[in-house]
Amino acid sequence: MAGGFRAPSTGAVVRAVLFDTFGTVVDWRSGIAAAVGGFAAAHGLAVDPGAFADAWRARYQPAMRAVRSGARAFTVLDVLHRENLDDVLRAHGLDPAGFDSAELDGLSRAWHFLPPWPDSVPGISEIKAGYVVGPLSNGNTALLLDMAKAAGLPWDLILGSDVTRAYKPDAAAYRRPADYLGLDPSQVMLVAAHPADLAGARDAGLATAFVARPDEYGPTRAGGASQATASEAPTAGDWDLNGESIVDLARQL
Repeated sequence: MAGGFRAPSTGAVVRAVLFDTFGTVVDWRSGIAAAVGGFAAAHGLAVDPGAFADAWRARYQPAMRAVRSGARAFTVLDVLHRENLDDVLRAHGLDPAGFDSAELDGLSRAWHFLPPWPDSVPGISEIKAGYVVGPLSNGNTALLLDMAKAAGLPWDLILGSDVTRAYKPDAAAYRRPADYLGLDPSQVMLVAAHPADLAGARDAGLATAFVARPDEYGPTRAGGASQATASEAPTAGDWDLNGESIVDLARQL
């Protein structure tokens, strides 16, 4: 394997650069809001697509927490997203039984077809020239494969959470991809827009790189970063690299 950057935190030369996907590589909010907007228009629903997308995403961590805690057997993210959709509909005063189940399945699959941030494909392509690249995501393999094909993401490999059988921030979710690659965790770098994710990777022995995504939860509000991301600002020195974009990180690597 290629590589070259020696991570200050681990002292090891990085061989693989893996990426969080939702919010880091793809713009989940605009993609989901667009799908919800189309669904609402087709059914004459008075729904705010952005608010609905936010509510759907808000159920993401609690659904996985039940799996991580052992309260529920491992369940792929596609199933969790579909269950969460029913919950969000109910929260909006809508009965899921009032819609065709196949149509709701289709709406839930919007998570497979999210638009990449403008810098994602060129940045990942540049990093790929010197490193193994792939997702390190809570998404399952089928979801990540559809996402890659639709967005043109040039991954070398895709190991979904259904392969690792673990959800971040469990240490196994970070270490098992390294095992599959025949690498020590210290030779793998996680790129993410979320400090909590990076902290989990760092605790598991990986190198880390922060990429700023101030518009993840929508355009920034007047006066600074959006409320959703203001609490996730990186602290200087916490991570091996900090970049304004993936292209920026590629140049640093």
